[in-house]
Amino acid sequence: MNSESSKPATQDSDKAPGFWPQTAGYYAAFVSLGMAGAVIGPTLFGLAEHTHSQINEISFLFIAISGGYLLGSLIAGRFYDRRPGNPVMAASLVLISIMLFLTPIIPMLWLLAIILFLLGVGEGCLDVGGNTLLMWLHREKVGPFMNGLHFMWGVGALISPIIIAEILLLSGDITWGYWVLSLLLIPVIIWFLRLPSPKNIPVAEDHLHQKINYLLVGMIVLFFALFVGAEQSYGGLISFYSINLNLMEPTTAALLTSVYWGALTFGRLVSIPLAIRFRPAVILISDLVGILFSVGIILIWSNSIPVLWIGTFGAGFWNASIFPMMLVFAQRRMRITGQVTSWFFIGASVGGMILPWIIGQFFKSVGPQVLMITIFVDMVLALVLFVSLLVYTNREETPSTLIENRILHEEQI
Repeated sequence: MNSESSKPATQDSDKAPGFWPQTAGYYAAFVSLGMAGAVIGPTLFGLAEHTHSQINEISFLFIAISGGYLLGSLIAGRFYDRRPGNPVMAASLVLISIMLFLTPIIPMLWLLAIILFLLGVGEGCLDVGGNTLLMWLHREKVGPFMNGLHFMWGVGALISPIIIAEILLLSGDITWGYWVLSLLLIPVIIWFLRLPSPKNIPVAEDHLHQKINYLLVGMIVLFFALFVGAEQSYGGLISFYSINLNLMEPTTAALLTSVYWGALTFGRLVSIPLAIRFRPAVILISDLVGILFSVGIILIWSNSIPVLWIGTFGAGFWNASIFPMMLVFAQRRMRITGQVTSWFFIGASVGGMILPWIIGQFFKSVGPQVLMITIFVDMVLALVLFVSLLVYTNREETPSTLIENRILHEEQI
């Protein structure tokens, strides 16, 4: 009876007006999200000049953005549960567009921090909305569409530094780069205002009463904090790192940032077939070792420009599949609820907020090398923590979780 009742709903959703335009809208929104998320790194040097700030001061902007993202993620669920989703997505895009337009013309650091905090709020709402509404739209068929959604984020993160680099060549300043990105969001906003919103998926009763292993949740939250802290630190500060070591000019440094996000996008594309053939633990161990190797060669040959390009590509490529594979790893070992997922994103937000700021505080006193040293140590801790997770979860598995894991594995095959 349940299978028969669910089938017509899926078929109806497949034929519903706006089904494919909605999917295209969410993809366009995540391209926009990627562009907004990757713009700070290659423009940090310009923002420091505009606000007459030092690196230890300007790095506070990472806290502002991550704090706003954390707040946006926390409040977004209530909006999407109670109101039509697409207008909320449009409102988030409007907020992001306005804040991008204002960012390069703010001359005071404290006011710029407020602007970027609001930018983070819009990004958090948009991120939660894109993932949630796409699941409501495609339901049990969401798998490949979800992979495509996060691939589109990488496309946006790749495009943004290229736009900044080209406009720097033409104008010598970052202002028009931000304005172009702001204007590019307007068609997406109009698109969302014309689309119907998908309906919510009711929560199954058994999902509401599942006992939560708080130690396991805490370990995974800490892993997300370590990983996202390193990911955001590299993407946000690699441009500043190369400029301060006198290895690159600002325009070339912006392209280096683009290589990082481009490698991450390429890695997400490659990881789709690999995730079918290999277990999440195998992929995660390979990714963590790959990041350590990439950052390690930059530490050893710190004055080599070719090694910096190679290491940056490697860091982006091996970073690509860690976040989604960690979610799959968690799903195979525990029941994932909305509350648990919220804690995962909180951990990621806190890591992305704190680690870049810490690095910024020592950037001038220790030197630019503090970026690579901190990321290397951070990823060593992440690798140790993940091995501990493997040991703990293998020891704690029960017959019921073994059966559930086997079913999930068979479904993937």
